[in-house]
Amino acid sequence: MRPKLLTFDIFGTVIDWRRGLRESLRRHGAALDDSEFDRVIDCQAEIETGRYRSYTSIVASSLVHVLGIPPAAARSIGAEAGTWPLYPDARTALARLMRIAPCVASTNSDQAHGRQTQQQLGFDLTDWICAEETRSYKPDPAVWAHVASRRGARFGRHWYHVSAYADYDLETARRLGLTSVFVSRPHARVGPADLYVRDLQELARRLTPGARG
Repeated sequence: MRPKLLTFDIFGTVIDWRRGLRESLRRHGAALDDSEFDRVIDCQAEIETGRYRSYTSIVASSLVHVLGIPPAAARSIGAEAGTWPLYPDARTALARLMRIAPCVASTNSDQAHGRQTQQQLGFDLTDWICAEETRSYKPDPAVWAHVASRRGARFGRHWYHVSAYADYDLETARRLGLTSVFVSRPHARVGPADLYVRDLQELARRLTPGARG
């Protein structure tokens, strides 16, 4: 089924979350290995289940708790998360996908991160719907309900949700009846999905009728 709506996880799917965090930490004289990155993500997920806090604040708390980063440096790192590098395929693929269907960010982030990310892309997505607006974090189904209300959409197979994270995103998307698309990023968390792609360029090719490249 050709999509009528595409929603995207951003951190880890469009933005190279691990590389970006490593580079930010390096500027503050700290390092990050793969196991520490996973612990930071899991710490953030735990904080997100509590009362609403900005994503900048959650990043800062996770870095202080897991890595012992000084609070001021940790908050600075959280505030610049939207400037972290895009995956090389993201810009071209998203521009192509926007010609197929509306492309909406559904992201555990702040509005400021949306401005940073879209400045990197060089264009705006159809919409940027984030935790600062919904006051809730994925995998809470309330996030998808807010997207549906905002976009005038109904849950169904025509709505594709795209993510490298089966635990944060695709499990809930599948329960809601959406078409779930798993993107195989370097630090992805694998799980059941309806469609598996290597990157966003492959997704764009597969959704373009008659395309060969």
